[in-house]
Amino acid sequence: MSQASTQPNTQPKLIIHGGAGSSLQGKGGVAAVRALLSGIVEQVYERLLAGASAQEAVVLGCRLLEDEPRFNAGTGSVLQSDGQIRMSASLMDGSAQRFSGTINVSRIQNPIELAAFLQTQSDRVLSDVGSAELARELALPIYNPLTDLRLNEWIEERKDNFSKRSMASTIAEVEAGARSDSAGRGTIGVVALDQQGRVAAGTSTGGKGFERIGRVSDSATPAGNYATARAGVSCTGIGEDILDECLAAKIVIRVDDGLGLAAAFEKSMAEAADRGRDLGAIGLDATGAIAWGKTSEVLLAAYHNGTTLGDTLELPDGLQVGGC
Repeated sequence: MSQASTQPNTQPKLIIHGGAGSSLQGKGGVAAVRALLSGIVEQVYERLLAGASAQEAVVLGCRLLEDEPRFNAGTGSVLQSDGQIRMSASLMDGSAQRFSGTINVSRIQNPIELAAFLQTQSDRVLSDVGSAELARELALPIYNPLTDLRLNEWIEERKDNFSKRSMASTIAEVEAGARSDSAGRGTIGVVALDQQGRVAAGTSTGGKGFERIGRVSDSATPAGNYATARAGVSCTGIGEDILDECLAAKIVIRVDDGLGLAAAFEKSMAEAADRGRDLGAIGLDATGAIAWGKTSEVLLAAYHNGTTLGDTLELPDGLQVGGC
């Protein structure tokens, strides 16, 4: 399949997410999350207007989201069952149709930076040991992404020997020691369209929390993050559900095959809902269309459509699909 040619002077578009899952009650509320997401959208969109490539914008957006401790990626990542943090991230350049990623990496600040470097390499997806060695080769400083809030979550669960099998909340509670028994669906993601008409997508996560050592999420696979010259998608939610649906790749391939972005989201989300999946996704295409969908209670997404900012924070519970 031939790649779509880039179109100079395309109006940039951008959509980001900070996870999907349970209610925002007790987590600072809609206003606090909206301020976090919209601030990041504005910073990244300014770079797109200044001529940044879609890939550069995605990496910047992911870094900013990873550095915000209330999201479950980078700083503020959740702990696994053994009390360690292992993070995963991926980047896909749609114009080159090139995927890269890091799986279960520890002790770095921004996993998306490893994924970005691997775009230039022949071996483009590395697991824990390989990722750690690459971080040393790149002289990335050792960094501890642990926060008191996430440590307290783990300590509370450990008291019950993880018997409840609950997973970390999508977004960290405001008060230290606060606890959520909702399922963890914490992931961050960015999809961008630049002035040359190029599309890129990136996704990063700290995992679902308290998971078995060695578990691999969807975030560093094409099921959770995928792009071609025509469209890009980043997913969030229960990783196993996203993997079972191969959601990001499915939506993008449907666009490649001629289905409109909105229709691709509608069809894919309806299928996921019918199978009882718990997930969400954001995306855009090379024409500038933006779309989102979810089967979860909330989707923490915000976007810039070229003229205004918008978000998905107050969508009704359950299956919802929209766009602009």
